[in-house]
Amino acid sequence: MAGLLRSVAAALLLLSMTSLGFAANKVIIILDASGSMWAQIDGKPKLEIARESLRTVLQSVPGDDEIGFMAYGHREKGSCDDIELIVPPQAGSASAISAAADSLKFLGKTPLTAAVKQAAEALKYTEDKATVVLITDGLETCEGDPCALGKELEASGVDFTVDVVGFGLTADEGKQIACLADNTGGKYIQASDEKALQEALVETVAAPAPAPAPEPAPAPAPEPAKPEFNFIPSVVMAEGGDPITDGNAWEVYKAKADGTRGYNVTTEYGAYKGNLEPGDYIIVARDGEAKTEQKLKVEASQIYKPLFTLNAGTLIIHPRPSVGADVVDGAAVVIDYPGADNPATYYGTTKVVLPAGDEKVTVTIGQGVATETIPLAAGKTVEKDIIVGVGHVVANAYYVAGGDKADGSGIGFKVFKAKKKIDGTREEVTYSYGPDSKFDLPADDYVLIATVDLAVVERPFTVKVGEFQDVKVAMNAGVLAITAPGASKIEIFEAKKDINGNRKSLGYAYDQKYQAAIATGDYVVVSEKSDNSSKEGTVTVKAGERAELTVQ
Repeated sequence: MAGLLRSVAAALLLLSMTSLGFAANKVIIILDASGSMWAQIDGKPKLEIARESLRTVLQSVPGDDEIGFMAYGHREKGSCDDIELIVPPQAGSASAISAAADSLKFLGKTPLTAAVKQAAEALKYTEDKATVVLITDGLETCEGDPCALGKELEASGVDFTVDVVGFGLTADEGKQIACLADNTGGKYIQASDEKALQEALVETVAAPAPAPAPEPAPAPAPEPAKPEFNFIPSVVMAEGGDPITDGNAWEVYKAKADGTRGYNVTTEYGAYKGNLEPGDYIIVARDGEAKTEQKLKVEASQIYKPLFTLNAGTLIIHPRPSVGADVVDGAAVVIDYPGADNPATYYGTTKVVLPAGDEKVTVTIGQGVATETIPLAAGKTVEKDIIVGVGHVVANAYYVAGGDKADGSGIGFKVFKAKKKIDGTREEVTYSYGPDSKFDLPADDYVLIATVDLAVVERPFTVKVGEFQDVKVAMNAGVLAITAPGASKIEIFEAKKDINGNRKSLGYAYDQKYQAAIATGDYVVVSEKSDNSSKEGTVTVKAGERAELTVQ
């Protein structure tokens, strides 16, 4: 293992000396969190290899690169919809991605096609350059067609690429998903062990900067002076307004015989002057979400100076959790503007040009949602705070009140409404994994269910708008460390039998060692060997203490 880490470190150092870094685009890493990741390579679960490889490679990525993290199969065993963007693309996300990977449960199916499509949409692949890196140890199990998806994304994306790392797949299995990379101009890399996986991540996640451009060729002889510009358009927000010269775009299309758009002649930005050949054109003027178009017939020796009126205004939104609070950069701002086919989504402080009319603005911060309709007149600027009305909660679990904070893997928090429904159940609000889990919640009474491995505790709490609070949950638990030489399975049971003489199983591991946090109490531990023989031992776990047991 030490030699492996030295070789990977050397590779990373070499890449860093050659201007290591992402290409100028956003990237989402998708990790297969299906149950098959519990399989082992060289005596080590594939899921642990993936976690360690991600952590190692991400340490070399510059802090200003924007990386996101998505997983599938980590919450439900049989669901094809169990796909989650856990860390949105953002700068400095390496530690958040490593923590998210460490907190994953590996138990579900493999909807890899749907996951890649969701990642592409999250990256706005039809508008910007985007890259998805898929790490999978299995094939599609949810009836998706990765080959067809690759063609679809390539056809509609601006500059979209999928790199696929087949972790532990056979050559024949790899061929079934390599088309997803091939059809988008990406790479398919076969990784059969830990070293190969880390090298694949270095190649896909940390790509070297492009080679310097060659020296320019000698300048050609000067051409004769060009004629005067014959097309000098201008665009305004409203009638009588000043021309827009920054942030706007011009799209020039050749008109077909039936008057519809033909091929795109050129797209220009800002103040534009051009020369158009004689013929029929359709000119589109854009700024933000507002656009207008005109038909234009160009004749020789004529100069055209058309004026375009967008009939639009500027809306500036400041999303805040409470009155007087700072703007939340991660707040989602959805604007359903007049004529929108699909409402546009922005994040944090939002400034956008929109068609005049009633703008329906919905702001989401955590679990809080606020919607307002804002009238916007042509040529005007409206600036507004939208208050969502949430409080901020940070949740942590402690083995015992005043003791050590639980900070390993296996930590989870679920938030439920405190008031029970008529059937006696509570409505689940949200969830998070790992220490220092953060929640933005509307004012209400809640119940927090904290889980540390096998220990589970409920803790009620109340949220007030604008209030920041730490919710500390005392788990009344200790750590049980079990060693069972030669065992193929270790299982923990409650010591007390039920009325039928059976003990309740609390947890198990297919290994010779098993360590987990567990509530205080008496337990029976059973170790099983491959020959079906078994041994058992008893142990008492105390709050805030470590208990060690050897069963042989």
